[in-house]
Amino acid sequence: MTSKKPAVMCFSGLDPTGGAGIQADIETLFSTGCHCAPIITCLTVQNTQNVQSINVTNAAYIVQQARAILEDMTIECFKIGVLGDVATIEVIHTLLTDYPNIPVVLDPILVAGGGYTFGNADLAEAMRMLLVPRTTVLTPNTEELRQLAPTGDSFDACANELLDGGCQHVLLTGTHAPTPAIENRLYSLHQDPILYTWPRLEHTYHGSGCTLAAAVAGYLAHKGELIDAIQQAQRFTWEALSHGTRAGFGQHLPNRSFWNQQKF
Repeated sequence: MTSKKPAVMCFSGLDPTGGAGIQADIETLFSTGCHCAPIITCLTVQNTQNVQSINVTNAAYIVQQARAILEDMTIECFKIGVLGDVATIEVIHTLLTDYPNIPVVLDPILVAGGGYTFGNADLAEAMRMLLVPRTTVLTPNTEELRQLAPTGDSFDACANELLDGGCQHVLLTGTHAPTPAIENRLYSLHQDPILYTWPRLEHTYHGSGCTLAAAVAGYLAHKGELIDAIQQAQRFTWEALSHGTRAGFGQHLPNRSFWNQQKF
């Protein structure tokens, strides 16, 4: 008898390029042996160069979708991506409060790779107050970390501020830092940061953060150790990026089925 795949509920936007958002979640979770239960938080107009506009899903409809699934399926992990307004954050906070034993991976997307801003300062503040304290693993880049903890005078101080606020772990990605290699750091309360170093790839990628956060959620859903899940998720993401291709005029798209070498 085939064992049931662990299910991950993903709150993400719809990206018509197929590179980021809910498509990235579905492909990543399929590749990591999980089932994705997708909840669309917004529709977007975007290409591989930048986001042009978003249309946010009604918050009541988001919570109705989620509760219908939660009453029917066992969800092993929540993964949260683009959130278009404060009302969406508020209803997701209610869900997390009602299901406190389900791990949460939060990718705090505030600015698109092309520069488009999702929401305003109120969005970051609501995320910091309502979602970060209920997050198991937060996966910000350096710019997002500073927006979530603007009073910190260093990355370490920013990460520790979020840990003190209730977040269990912060996986800070170093893609935006001017270092020869990618340096990711895992911060956990009362522990020294763990440094992960990865070769910096030649190109920039659309959907890299979504892929990493979904991979962390997928490996956590398999009930493995958190440190192992973090390591495996970074390896999966690096491989997906290194096998990526340029589909349009902008960023490259990850290849999340790199493991399938069949030629067509």
